Amino acid sequence: MAKSPHHHHHHVETHFKSPEILRDLVLGMSDGLTVPFALAAGLYGATSSNSLIVTAGIAEIVAGSIAMGLGGYLAAKSEVEHYSSERAREQREVRDIPHVEEKEIYEVFEAYGLDEKTVRPVAEALSKNPEAWVDFMMRFELGLEKPDPRRAFKGGLTIAFAYIAGGSIPLAPYIIFSDVHKSLLYSCGFTLIALLVFGYVKSKFLGTAPLKGALQTLFVGSVAASAAFFIARAIS
Repeated sequence: MAKSPHHHHHHVETHFKSPEILRDLVLGMSDGLTVPFALAAGLYGATSSNSLIVTAGIAEIVAGSIAMGLGGYLAAKSEVEHYSSERAREQREVRDIPHVEEKEIYEVFEAYGLDEKTVRPVAEALSKNPEAWVDFMMRFELGLEKPDPRRAFKGGLTIAFAYIAGGSIPLAPYIIFSDVHKSLLYSCGFTLIALLVFGYVKSKFLGTAPLKGALQTLFVGSVAASAAFFIARAIS
């Protein structure tokens, strides 16, 4: 039986919906995994005291999560403020110098290879709707998307908790075992597995080569820890 000409396959687009949440998790987890791991390895190079490594490690995770979380919060906050000030400026320009702004509409579309005749109805429609005109200029002239004003707080918390989660992995063996050498071996094992898994999952979400991402993350973490270990060993 012949298919009806109107039969269409339903096209499903797979775009990751929350890139900001993922970015915050990646930021917190990657630093949380590498910094405390490098610190513990570095302290192992300088001391044989498990309790000292645990105390310093916990202090670092607490300080690091607060610093990273606050940094993320302030960065997102300034993003919102930047968007608001740019929008206010665009609104003034649309109101006070519409002829200049209209010329910019043509320039935006010119970059996509569209001629003046094609663009004219669009420019006329936008000039009749100032808010849509401002939205258009924000997105296509300035390349700015409206940020979620609640994201600053959520983003800061996400980064802080991801940092704590990441940091507890390399530190856990020093808390569990009393033998510092055994702790280091387990810490290396846990962290290297976590770095591989984290790099793989992160790349899968971002749509890049998962194996390559896993190995890159592993490489960065290993280099950081090795550097800290050998510097501490050399100094002590």
